Amino acid sequence: QVQLKESGGDSVQAGGSLRLSCDAPGVVRSYMIGWVRQDLGKAREGIAVIDIDGTTNYRDSVKGRFSISRDEDTLYLQMNSLKPEDTGLYYCAADWPRYGGRWYLNRPHEFSHWGQGTQVTVSS
Repeated sequence: QVQLKESGGDSVQAGGSLRLSCDAPGVVRSYMIGWVRQDLGKAREGIAVIDIDGTTNYRDSVKGRFSISRDEDTLYLQMNSLKPEDTGLYYCAADWPRYGGRWYLNRPHEFSHWGQGTQVTVSS
């Protein structure tokens, strides 16, 4: 059973930093895995994705500020220079890599496995 559990979300002021973690034993290096954000309007968008080979893809709005990385069992999202528009519920999501990372970034609902989400709130 694929299990994903996010943590690290918090309320911070604009310009601050957070690091999100996704506990994903046996998943990180075997699946396409990434971070997906759901805003207050319930819209979901891919934030960052890392492929099995380590290739990363980022949404344009977070390039230069966010960094996705992994170790053996955990996926991370380092979030710097946070902005109010970064606010949302951040999910860790995974899928067998049927396609490349950019495909999943733009089609986050294609991910098959999801965590419970961790809330990030950025105030100005």
